[in-house]
Amino acid sequence: MEKQSISILKQLIDNGELNEAMLEALKKDERKGVQKLIHTYERRLAKEKELEKQFLEMCRFEKEAFAIGKQYVAGIDEAGRGPLAGPVVAAAVILPQDFRLLGLNDSKQINEATRKKFFMIIKQEAISYGISIISNETIDEINIFEATKLAMRDAVDQLNPKPNHVLIDAVQLKGLPCTSESIIKGDAKSISIAAASILAKVTRDHLMKELHQQYPNYDFISNMGYGTKHHLDMLQEYGATPYHRKSFAPVRDVLTNS
Repeated sequence: MEKQSISILKQLIDNGELNEAMLEALKKDERKGVQKLIHTYERRLAKEKELEKQFLEMCRFEKEAFAIGKQYVAGIDEAGRGPLAGPVVAAAVILPQDFRLLGLNDSKQINEATRKKFFMIIKQEAISYGISIISNETIDEINIFEATKLAMRDAVDQLNPKPNHVLIDAVQLKGLPCTSESIIKGDAKSISIAAASILAKVTRDHLMKELHQQYPNYDFISNMGYGTKHHLDMLQEYGATPYHRKSFAPVRDVLTNS
């Protein structure tokens, strides 16, 4: 193989045009820049193989449902059960049987830039999806657990076509018009639940960033409503906003003592 410049070799690698024979030839090239390129390329291949394995493992629950004739399998997850402020958001997603998105995982395990990219891909490629937002007022009225289940049911109701089977992250939902399965830590075990977790978290994070514009003192843009030390300090200093959950102890205590 004729020696080529490092920049051309990098371009070949980036474009996926490097075949096995070319790689073997390059391994004999003693240029440090070439050896560094090969090392980076092989690390990338190993990472892709690892992500491929992870993705296939996360397809298990969907494949089991497809194998018994369930055509439309939905994943359901929520974001925002623990924060002191803001809504709880749930999403339901039906993915195509040939869906492939390496790196898809529990939304908390993925950085913000990747979450946003995956958010757009999932919305574009999903057969159907639904997103439900339940306000802090409703959370205070019926409690966070019931509000979470309400959001999940509402997200499922938005799906069209309707699912034949539902995979849910950790929660048991009664009264669904199809079979269902609750999976502990399902957002790391099922691609459908993971996809739902992406939709729910990105949606809720966007809402909290909007609230930050109205109430910058609380730093919602960073804490997303969770009870960080700064957030708790601001609660003590400025009191609760209309978007705080009055039924949650730290907020309730501030309101009681004010």
